[in-house]
Amino acid sequence: MLAGGSGTRLYPTSLAVSKQLIPVYDKPTIYYPLSTLMLAGIRDILVISSPADLPQFRRLLGDGSSLGLNLDYAQQDRPNGLAEAFLIGSEHIGSDSVALVLGDNIFHGPGFSALLQETARDVDGCVLFGYIVTDPQRYGVGEVNPEGRLVSIEEKPNVPKSNRAITGLYFYDNDVVDIAKNIRPSARGELEITDVNLTYLAEDRARLVDLGRGFTWLDTGTPESLLTASQYVQVLESRQHVRIACIEEIALHMGYIDADACHRLGARLAGSEYGKYVQEVASGWPG
Repeated sequence: MLAGGSGTRLYPTSLAVSKQLIPVYDKPTIYYPLSTLMLAGIRDILVISSPADLPQFRRLLGDGSSLGLNLDYAQQDRPNGLAEAFLIGSEHIGSDSVALVLGDNIFHGPGFSALLQETARDVDGCVLFGYIVTDPQRYGVGEVNPEGRLVSIEEKPNVPKSNRAITGLYFYDNDVVDIAKNIRPSARGELEITDVNLTYLAEDRARLVDLGRGFTWLDTGTPESLLTASQYVQVLESRQHVRIACIEEIALHMGYIDADACHRLGARLAGSEYGKYVQEVASGWPG
């Protein structure tokens, strides 16, 4: 999970705190991408951030054991591109396949956990997730042919070939580490994730999974998008009486912890409505 970057578009808010620690409604931003990995069945997670921000993430999340996770931390000295995450995390990855999620991305929709687990079960090449947008010029864009096969990827094209934005969630086989080592830095000296994806595409080993109707993908990189995300979460939580990206509840549902452990986690936060919700979930858990 990449939680670095300088967050300049959120200045002055992000001058003193990582943008991934800024709240989206009732919880820190990082809870949302963390919940995505948990829903995929991923429990061994590396958090990559700047040296200044890592202590705050450690304070917030600890070693993950209370959630049934194994959290580790690594530093990215400066923003050198998304693909540098595979070099920083190469020892953590070992011989396994790997998922990368950006720390300011929010995913929410029906059947998401099942889709993620199916995708993660057997990764051969790379799997990207596409989302229909009205302004594809702002994003990396994936083009598919009539059979649904990914045929091109363009980064912020002036004339997009499709309206499918490539989101900040990626699944790769273990070859990604060597691929990242061998791509050339951009003119800005960064290792671009698009170059990694283009390498897989050239080998006909890249596919795009569409996040369909009824699904929502948000990033929180600007004041406007941060406000939009908070309003989205607030409306859904108040109307549906659930908590989006409640990591304690997800840990319970995924079988990472039991109801007693979940209740204890809620009790630590009992002064908040969030903590009370966690306790209620644990108390109503069957068995």
